[in-house]
Amino acid sequence: MSPEDSEETLPLLRPPDASVPRGRRVFLAAFAAALGPLSFGFALGYSSPAIPSLRRTAPPALRLGDSAASWFGAIVTLGAAAGGVLGGWLVDRAGRKLSLLLCTVPFVTGFAVITAARDVGMLLGGRLLTGLACGVASLVSPVYISEIAYPAIRGLLGSCVQLMVVTGILLAYVAGWVLEWRWLAVLGCVPPTFMLLLMCCMPETPRFLLTRHQHQEAMAALRFLWGSEEGWEEPPIGVEHQGFQLAMLRRPGVYKPLVIGISLMAFQQLSGVNAIMFYAETIFEEAKFKDSSLASVTVGIIQVLFTAVAALIMDRAGRRLLLTLSGVVMVFSMSAFGAYFKLTESGPSNSSHVGLLVPISAEPVDVHVGLAWMAVGSMCLFIAGFAVGWGPIPWLLMSEIFPLHVKGVATGVCVLTNWFMAFLVTKEFSSIMEILRPYGAFWLTAAFCILSVLFTLTFVPETKGRTLEQITAHFEGR
Repeated sequence: MSPEDSEETLPLLRPPDASVPRGRRVFLAAFAAALGPLSFGFALGYSSPAIPSLRRTAPPALRLGDSAASWFGAIVTLGAAAGGVLGGWLVDRAGRKLSLLLCTVPFVTGFAVITAARDVGMLLGGRLLTGLACGVASLVSPVYISEIAYPAIRGLLGSCVQLMVVTGILLAYVAGWVLEWRWLAVLGCVPPTFMLLLMCCMPETPRFLLTRHQHQEAMAALRFLWGSEEGWEEPPIGVEHQGFQLAMLRRPGVYKPLVIGISLMAFQQLSGVNAIMFYAETIFEEAKFKDSSLASVTVGIIQVLFTAVAALIMDRAGRRLLLTLSGVVMVFSMSAFGAYFKLTESGPSNSSHVGLLVPISAEPVDVHVGLAWMAVGSMCLFIAGFAVGWGPIPWLLMSEIFPLHVKGVATGVCVLTNWFMAFLVTKEFSSIMEILRPYGAFWLTAAFCILSVLFTLTFVPETKGRTLEQITAHFEGR
């Protein structure tokens, strides 16, 4: 181990003693940063109510066909993948605060372009811009929050990132009931505008300032966020903000967390959450709900409630336990969901087209309604299980496990993995359903959930109550 490695894992900042009163402005700063994920969630949820509204009320030049509607929903993930790469570059060069301020520009611009759209190209361009902002916000907000929080509340504040995402999605669903697509886009400009105003009053993270040797500014940030400098330790003189180099991948303190971060993001998308969300309205129709659009709002409410529960218990239960329990719940619920499709399958003579989710069968209608209720129950159980663990924790761990000198590149790779996998799974899931049949596709996702549980138990360390420097030391083997 080189002297540089030894110096880097020394605590840059030591949290104050328990007897020192905590400042509450850290919560205000975390809220300001979390408005980015709220904007990100609204952008994701926007397409669900906007597509029917565009088809119903838009002028002919803006009418979305099936292909354009598909791209209107999916192009956000491509923009977000690019935003993850951009965010990884920005967060280390411009800083955490300035990166958050800059990401408000494509958010507001994107929604403004959608509002003023005169053709489908402008709609897609606006969605691409909001996707770019989503990618930056999904990377920078967790990093900012993890670096301003002390260990006792880092899980709580870090989980609020996912809580704000699902709140933004739910807000888009509910607002879509009363607003047509243009006014819904205007509403989308509000959260990033508030973030811009609030973040102007918030400090840069102390850790980033210390890597730039801005000691006085770092101490001022500490006083603002925590209310006291007491108990803090000055960084070692040798700590410098190095750039990422490929040779660093040989260090266990770099490659171990990188493998864990990439794997967590891949498993999150392979869990099948996007497939469940895609088929929610169809399942509710099968269960004879009068208003199938209620499915989106119901799923959104479940997500918000259980993500809030996860945030409240994160620093007590720990990351590993919640990931494991979440994975087990997802295994059983996905298995039941696959069983629903197996039991309602009409037979080999019928079309295997995946769009035919309403089965043709001699079974009484009441039987299908009962089975559909089983599907509704397993779907809601899956959403609850996902929200408690595999929804928020991969993003939280991503912000915790990387050392400072590789954080930008490493988190950028993780965010790129997440959004690329989201695009791939969403794009190819229908093809998988054609090959494996619907029940086989959902049982495949259950198998991935089993692998995610095994991966968690084998490789993912517990980070609750540890400083970021202690987590780095763990991966270095000390």
